[in-house]
Amino acid sequence: FGTHAHAQQFPSRTITFVVPYAPGGTNDILARAVAAKMSANLGQSAVVENKPGASGNIGAAFVAKAEPDGYTVLSAPISLLAINKWVYKNLPYDSEKDFEPITNAGSVPNLLIVHPSVAASTVAQLIAYAKANPGKLNFASMGTGTTGHLSGELFKLIAGVNIVHVPYKGSAPALQDLLGGQVQLMFDNMPTAIKLTQGGRVRGLAVTSTTRNPLAPDMPTLNESGLPGFDVTAWFGFVAPAGTPRPVIGILNSEIVRALHDPQVSKNLAALGVNIVANKPEEFRAFIAAESKKWKEVVEKSGARLD
Repeated sequence: FGTHAHAQQFPSRTITFVVPYAPGGTNDILARAVAAKMSANLGQSAVVENKPGASGNIGAAFVAKAEPDGYTVLSAPISLLAINKWVYKNLPYDSEKDFEPITNAGSVPNLLIVHPSVAASTVAQLIAYAKANPGKLNFASMGTGTTGHLSGELFKLIAGVNIVHVPYKGSAPALQDLLGGQVQLMFDNMPTAIKLTQGGRVRGLAVTSTTRNPLAPDMPTLNESGLPGFDVTAWFGFVAPAGTPRPVIGILNSEIVRALHDPQVSKNLAALGVNIVANKPEEFRAFIAAESKKWKEVVEKSGARLD
């Protein structure tokens, strides 16, 4: 009876979406869009709290240990749910056992962007430059174990080049250093990268998905650019602490899905290159398992483990 009564009146107070990165990245953009719409729909406030640090692991651990009552939700990218366990030896949470999947919000490709000072307008030119100058190019990422990091590792592996990884506490601080020329290239999520390429502040060379993106139809895929089999898609989902009652997960799922399918929200997200998924908890669980298997192989091949 307890959980049933609990679910009937859920939510009766503020829901907090924890974003485990600095403000400004895709994860943050998605969480804020959903929280704002849910607040309006439920007449109950939903807020976003940024808890950056340790490549997202601090925020993830915080939610893993939170009360499983549905009031603390993690806005989690692929790295926290399917990659980090293969990269880090000691994680402060178990991505499989500590979380209850709610929904996969959506996915985006990454863009390979370079600082205008880099003498390369195509992927082939970039590879040639990297081969002629081993270890001279630095690539920024939004953190170790993120798709930005692993896109770079995959690039090194397939292209046979030596470029140096520089991790940051999120996409925004990494982009700042790229714009300043402290680092030369980055594989960044489409929503934040596309704006900079459109403004001419960075040069976009390719997308990491296997198909071209409608937002940048002229930009080739890395697959087309001489790197066969290159395929990285970043995705972002919502999870709650393990043990959160099923009825509460059900309410969170329907409310988050409703927010994502709101015409204005979906229009804004589509304009940023986000492909909305908004699936059921069990579909998301199966998807996480499949992705985890795929990335385990990439991490092992690339040697991207941190001990």
